[in-house]
Amino acid sequence: QVQLVESGGGLVQPGGSLRLSCAASGSIFSIYRMGWYRQAPGKQRELVAGITSGGSTSYADSVKGRFTISRDNAKNTVYLQMNSLKPEDTAVYHCNALIIATMTYYWGQGTQVTVSS
Repeated sequence: QVQLVESGGGLVQPGGSLRLSCAASGSIFSIYRMGWYRQAPGKQRELVAGITSGGSTSYADSVKGRFTISRDNAKNTVYLQMNSLKPEDTAVYHCNALIIATMTYYWGQGTQVTVSS
């Protein structure tokens, strides 16, 4: 079992920045990849960024150059630094962990990000 707790969402003006955090606990040694997904009202959930246990990262085209995913292994925490935010980035952001041995996904409760003037 893996537990994920997100924090750092909020209201920000266009062009602003936010940093999301996702703290993992439980069977963290078995995590292959952690990622951030987002879901806006009326839209499907989409992968924003991911980072593997080896440090490889991937990003959605819509956030490349603006968002950065990173990890602090000592704190078992993954971060999503979001810069140059746009109104279309408004969504609930969920942290996700993949246990590849069992192909099991774990999800956090989500944190709201609103970009508005």
